[in-house]
Amino acid sequence: MKRLWSPDSPQRSSVALAATLVLAVAAVLAIGAWLVADPGTPRSDALRTAGLAGGAIIALYALWLNDRRRRVEEARHALEGDRVSDERFARSVELLGHEADQVRVGAMHALAGLAKARTDYTQTVLDVLCAYLRRPYSHPRWSDSDSSTGEEQEEAERELQVRLTAQRLVHQLLSEPDDPRGPAYDLDLTGAAVEYLDLSRRRMGTVVLRYAYLHSDSNLSECVFTGPVWFTRGRTGTGRLQGRFRCDDTVFEQPATFGDATFNSLASFRRTRFAADCSFSGAAFNGTARFTDATFGELNLHHARFAGDIDLRWREAANVSVEDTTADPARSIELPDGWRAAPTRSGAELTPPGSQERPGD
Repeated sequence: MKRLWSPDSPQRSSVALAATLVLAVAAVLAIGAWLVADPGTPRSDALRTAGLAGGAIIALYALWLNDRRRRVEEARHALEGDRVSDERFARSVELLGHEADQVRVGAMHALAGLAKARTDYTQTVLDVLCAYLRRPYSHPRWSDSDSSTGEEQEEAERELQVRLTAQRLVHQLLSEPDDPRGPAYDLDLTGAAVEYLDLSRRRMGTVVLRYAYLHSDSNLSECVFTGPVWFTRGRTGTGRLQGRFRCDDTVFEQPATFGDATFNSLASFRRTRFAADCSFSGAAFNGTARFTDATFGELNLHHARFAGDIDLRWREAANVSVEDTTADPARSIELPDGWRAAPTRSGAELTPPGSQERPGD
């Protein structure tokens, strides 16, 4: 196969060397002849000056050659580094399937270390960690009818520790919210069963939690979501704790969807800002719900059910849609000015200012 000539090829080096020598000789002869022709210039000074000019040209060539060699060496090291990183990534991903939990933990730390050293790997590493968390998993204490053996419980607890490691590393790899230059990485936790999910004080892009099951405390407070967020049919549940969902002082820059979600304990969105559409259509709030001082653009509460204490005294809501939205009249109900909890057969129906009670209620 014919070899292509490139700027860093040996042919180019040979041509450059020959051209440099010719130029140096020409400079020596030209400058020497010009100075010798001057009667006031000693012959020795003329020859010395001509020699210095030729030497300067040779020195410039040597500097160019050293710089070229340095760039070639740096390119070679970069290629070698890419190869090593690719091999390290592939090996770590392979070890995530190891039967020993400590090996899986080590593989996750290796992936996180690679992501910190090479930011172009960060999104890929996050995708891998999220994929691990999406694997089917259930802890015996999450079930009301636990019939597992002691060995099964120990195995579940070991796997839980691996998953908690993955969650901590995800948190560490995400950008901080007050860093405008920090990348907003995407997360896909569709159908994941997690415990103590902590994404607090982090900046993210698109986040998908569809059908996710969040056990114990979940903390999404003081986050910035620059992309759309889906918690459709997601739910919270007990673990070591009751399953609180905290999302205070958070900013949603794009639409946020909590349609048909189930919050089995506290759901708190205090001082949170929803800059775009927000939907809680069909959501069930079985514990306390707090939207104190929240800000909404478009808020959809169609068919939402509030079974616990509620505080809906949001700061601002440009447009709120309610249809068959009910609360438990036996619980504490705090509403914005002008709103009412109108008694119906199915509970207290939330009505905005100016609404009329339905006939027959």
